[in-house]
Amino acid sequence: MSKSYIDLHCHPALKPFGKSFKYQPPKQNNLDSGRKNSIWHYSPPNYLEKHVNLLLTLTKFTQTDLTALAKTNCNIVVISLYPFEKHFLKDKMLGFKFIPDLLVNLAAGVSQKRIDNLRNHSSYFQDLNDEYNYYMQLNNMAQIVDDITFTYRLVSNYSEIQTNIETSTDKRRIISLVPTIEGAHAFETGMDKDKDTADEATVLQHIEMVKNWEHKPFFITLAHHFYNEICGHARSISIGLIKKEQNRGLNTDVTELGFKVIDKLLDNSENKRILIDVKHMSTASRKTYYNLLKTKYASENIPIIVSHGAVNGKRSIEEWNNSDSDLSDNFSDIDINLYDSELVRIAKSKGIFGLQLDERRVGSKKAIRSSRTYWPSKKRRYRNKSQLIWNQLQHMAEILDKHNLFCWETMAIGSDFDGIVNPIKGLWTAENIEDIKPYLIEKAKNYLQSNASKLQPQNQISATEIIDRLLFINADEFLKRNFI
Repeated sequence: MSKSYIDLHCHPALKPFGKSFKYQPPKQNNLDSGRKNSIWHYSPPNYLEKHVNLLLTLTKFTQTDLTALAKTNCNIVVISLYPFEKHFLKDKMLGFKFIPDLLVNLAAGVSQKRIDNLRNHSSYFQDLNDEYNYYMQLNNMAQIVDDITFTYRLVSNYSEIQTNIETSTDKRRIISLVPTIEGAHAFETGMDKDKDTADEATVLQHIEMVKNWEHKPFFITLAHHFYNEICGHARSISIGLIKKEQNRGLNTDVTELGFKVIDKLLDNSENKRILIDVKHMSTASRKTYYNLLKTKYASENIPIIVSHGAVNGKRSIEEWNNSDSDLSDNFSDIDINLYDSELVRIAKSKGIFGLQLDERRVGSKKAIRSSRTYWPSKKRRYRNKSQLIWNQLQHMAEILDKHNLFCWETMAIGSDFDGIVNPIKGLWTAENIEDIKPYLIEKAKNYLQSNASKLQPQNQISATEIIDRLLFINADEFLKRNFI
């Protein structure tokens, strides 16, 4: 059976779960794929939606609905549960309450009923459990896609993934869903954007409860868009009307509560450790976490995870304005992206780096302009846009090669599809990953023709293997080592 790609970070439920609030009862995952509250609802972009995205960067269509994942032959998908943060919804903008509601609905593609729910509910932890239960409702229930019977199954370890692969046939296939969480606010922190409200005992109890789910999360993104009383976050919002809502806690360090949360998550009693994903953490928080791994957890070989990120081409958090690469002008020079010294640290920890397929993150304005096509040519678009991905992969490889590391085993795909992303144009949905693959192999071949002899001997592998590693092998090997 053919292998497609492994996505380390996507949100298949965000849109249909949001739509489910329009129906009675709400929060129901409908087995009828024709209904918008079904995780199987297939809604690829039409001509108009593509052009709306090109003009306004709005992604109203679904990208990783389970039907799209079935069509692209995905065996393994790492799903992200995300209690939508209330602080996107200001009381008013420009004097009107409906404006923030409209902006969030347009950006996230949910529903007004979901927006009303976000304004009125008082528990992120309940929201987390509701989304988890939404997935569980159709767990292992059959759906016909292109005359093939598909099911999805939430899994608890790699051996379950292997069983699902081995029992799949040409006519009956199983998609393994690996649960993760985006944002530790899920444990009931950061409810009030202006003051601390978290209760330590409640937060730690909620972590313990999640560790005892039938399908425990593999990892958690500790920070997200807004201050969560656990650690500082990096700037991630550029929309002027919402940007200032991020200011509290921006670029701060791990808190006293945060240290306890980290210890509770990494506690491996009864094999229930939840690993930590450093995406969205401030540089101060990242440095503190790395130091914890080097000291307190030095003997435990904990891998560093970036589930959906990009490189910024700069030397280090301390030397943030220096670059050692000719490619650096092609990257988005922001500190939510990762520095070269962090790439080395991730690789040495046998960690993983999921490349986020968000045009705003992977490319500088100059690189994005260079990748544009002005005539309707799919081949030209894929050839140009694949350069944005290749730049990231080449940069990481050259940095790791200089440190005598195997340089092609760390980067994978962490698309952030169905999150609030502006996709790389042409890579609209999961189905387009296979379309761009030959163009990535072409980039790798061209690079190796000129540069293979400059690489360490262990890094002189074929172009096809380089891209297979990016799309599937690296994530698969990481899961085998750590999802146990």
